[in-house]
Amino acid sequence: MPSTDSPPTKGSRDVWLDAAFELLLESGVDSVRILPLAKRLQLSRTSFYWFFKDREALLNALIERWREKNTQGLVRQTEAYAENIVEAMLNVFDCWLNPQLFDAQLEFAMRSWALQSPPVVAEIDAADATRIEALTQMFERYGFEPLAANVRGRTIYLTQIGYISMKTQEPLEVRMQRIPDYVKIFTGQPPGPRDLQRFHARHGYVNGQ
Repeated sequence: MPSTDSPPTKGSRDVWLDAAFELLLESGVDSVRILPLAKRLQLSRTSFYWFFKDREALLNALIERWREKNTQGLVRQTEAYAENIVEAMLNVFDCWLNPQLFDAQLEFAMRSWALQSPPVVAEIDAADATRIEALTQMFERYGFEPLAANVRGRTIYLTQIGYISMKTQEPLEVRMQRIPDYVKIFTGQPPGPRDLQRFHARHGYVNGQ
């Protein structure tokens, strides 16, 4: 078992994992290797083995962190308190604007990794299913029939994955202008002024600025 009480010169498990994430985002999974990480961190290569058995263990840890960050982040937002489906939908939209809840750059990196790794394809497929099911259940809680709930959940999710896959960039003002119509299309109900005010406030947006 790797020691958790290692000297500072060996770094820490999170330090190695954070550096691995940076390389994954910058250059793809092929760049995530022990020697480049050691050079990046200015640590000895052997210190890596205090925290990870091998490179495969590091890659598995990256996948686990992605699951917690993006899949569980989205699931938690679908389960957050809301008085109605409009408020619930805006809770989900928080994911698309707050990288602390859902990291779009990381999602793109993982999906790129899947192009060369069948095991990662399986991870992506499982994540997609979990996320769509969470969105489906959210709609069912607010009275939508199962099929309609699933179609709406899939539409929301595939729209956002399209944004990520195409690396679509929108100024915050443009995204905010589109939010009311997205909500209406996805839920069948328009958001009210108070709904939008609370949503804007969460993201530090002042209408028209």
